[in-house]
Amino acid sequence: VDDVVATTFPWVRGHEAELKRLFAAYVDAKQRQQVLDYDDLLLYWQQTMSEPALAQAIGARFDHVLVDEYQDTNRLQAAILRALQPDGRGLTVVGDDAQAIYSFRAAEVRNILDFPAQFAPAARTLALTHNYRSTQPILDASNAVIARAAERFTKDLHSGRAGAKPRLVTVADEAAQARFVADDVLLQRENGLRLRQQAVLFRTGHHGAALELELTRRGIPFVKYGGLRFLEAAHVKDLLSVLRWAQNPRGRLAAFRVATLIPGLGPASARRLLDAIETAADPLAALRGFKPSAAAAAGWRDWLAAHAALADAPWPGAITLARRWYEPQLERLHEDAAIRRGDLAQLERIAATFTSRERFLAELTLDPPEATSDESDAPHRDEDYLILSTMHSAKGQEWASVHVLNAVDGCMPADVATGHGDEIEEERRLLYVAMTRARHQLTLLVPQKFHLTQQAKYGDRHLYGALTRFIPEDIAQRHFERMAPAAALGAEAANTTPLPAIDLMARVRRAF
Repeated sequence: VDDVVATTFPWVRGHEAELKRLFAAYVDAKQRQQVLDYDDLLLYWQQTMSEPALAQAIGARFDHVLVDEYQDTNRLQAAILRALQPDGRGLTVVGDDAQAIYSFRAAEVRNILDFPAQFAPAARTLALTHNYRSTQPILDASNAVIARAAERFTKDLHSGRAGAKPRLVTVADEAAQARFVADDVLLQRENGLRLRQQAVLFRTGHHGAALELELTRRGIPFVKYGGLRFLEAAHVKDLLSVLRWAQNPRGRLAAFRVATLIPGLGPASARRLLDAIETAADPLAALRGFKPSAAAAAGWRDWLAAHAALADAPWPGAITLARRWYEPQLERLHEDAAIRRGDLAQLERIAATFTSRERFLAELTLDPPEATSDESDAPHRDEDYLILSTMHSAKGQEWASVHVLNAVDGCMPADVATGHGDEIEEERRLLYVAMTRARHQLTLLVPQKFHLTQQAKYGDRHLYGALTRFIPEDIAQRHFERMAPAAALGAEAANTTPLPAIDLMARVRRAF
C-alpha cells in the first residue's frame, strides 16, 4: 500500500493506515460472503503456489507450460509461472516487449525483459523478425522509433514488401486535422479502398471528438470501438443475480440486487434482510423467516416460491425458472422489455451448453460475450464504415490504411504519462503499436495549435503543438514524407494571386 500510494496516488499520502484498514475490511467482507473478485483469482492461486509441496504437485501435472502475450502479464502471473516450472524447463513464453502497453492494467514489462536472466543458463531467446503485415518503409519508420527505447530486445522487423513512405502531415489545428482525414479516407475510398479497410487511431478517446463531428456532418459512417459488454446490461445482471443468490445465499451483491427487484421492497428493507442472513447460522432459514412490509408481502411470497424451486431444479432447467420469475419484473421496469427478452433467451441457450449452474456462472464471468441488444445503435446506412479506435484497443488489429491523430507532445506521449521514465517508454511503445497496425499506408497528423477551452466566444487562445519527441528530426527526414496541405497553412498561403502593394503609413497620416 505504501508503494502504490507513493507512486500512483500521492494525494492520499498520510492515509495509508486508513487504507490498510479499508482493504482488510474488504477482504473480510468477501470471505464472509464466500466470494472472490478478479484479483483474488490470481492472488489465491499465487498463495497456493507459494506452498512448496502444493507447487510441486501442481507443476508435476504438466510437461509443458505455454504462455502467449507474455509482455502483458503482471507480477502475480509471473510468480505463478516460476512456481509451476522453477527451473524453466518446459516453459515457453511468446511476446513482444515493444508492445508492452498495458501497465495501467498492472502488466509488468520487466517480466519479459528479465525472462532470460531469470531462467539462465537454460533459457533461449528466439527473435521472430519477419513481418507479414506492413510494407518495408512502414517497418523502417517503426523500427527507428522503437530503436530509441531505453531497454529492449534487439529485433528489427523486415518484410520485403515495397511501398510508399509514411506521411507526416502538418495541419493548422484539430478542425483542419478532422477535415484532412475525412477528405483523405473518401479519396482512398474512391480509389477502391473500402472504409472498413481504413482506421483512425488516437491516444485517448476524446482526441477523436472533432473527427466524429466532421464525419457525422458529412454523413460518413463510422464505428468507434468501445461500449457496453453483454454482462454489463442491467437485465442480464438481474437474471444472473437470481442464479447467483440461489447458488450462494450469503452473497450480498446478488442478494441486494434481487431483493430490490421485488415490488415494495426498498433498499432499507433489503439491507435488513442481508444483515439477518449474514449473522444467521442457517442463511436459508433466515431468508424464509424474514418479514417484509405489507406492500412487499405478495412479491416476497412469489420470490420464496421461486427460490425454493431453484434450489431443487436440475440444470439447465433452473435458468428457465429464474427467467419465469424475472420476466414480470422486466416488463415492469423496462419500456424496451421486448428487445431485452432476446438477451435473456440467448443467455438461456448459452446455459444449456454447461453441465451445472456453478460452472455456468464461473465461465460466463471469466469469458463473457461481447455484445448486447441493450446497446443497439441506429443502423448503418452503408455496410461500409470507417474504424475509429484508441491505440490500446487497436492492438492485434490491422488495416490497409491507418491515420494517427495528434502526433504531438502532450498527446503522444500523453501529458499524464510523463511523470516517470518508465511511463514515457510505454508511450513510445504505444506509438510503435499504432504505426505497425498499417499494411500499406500510414499517416501521422501533426496539428500546429490547440485551442483552449473555457474562453470567450470567438476567442482564439491556443497552445502550439510540437512534433512528438518519439520522432526526432533525423527520423522524420529519413523515414517520412513531410506534407503541409494548403488548408493547414491558411488561405493566404493557398492564394497565389499577386496582391497590390500599398503605403499604409501614408494612408494613416492622411486620415488626420
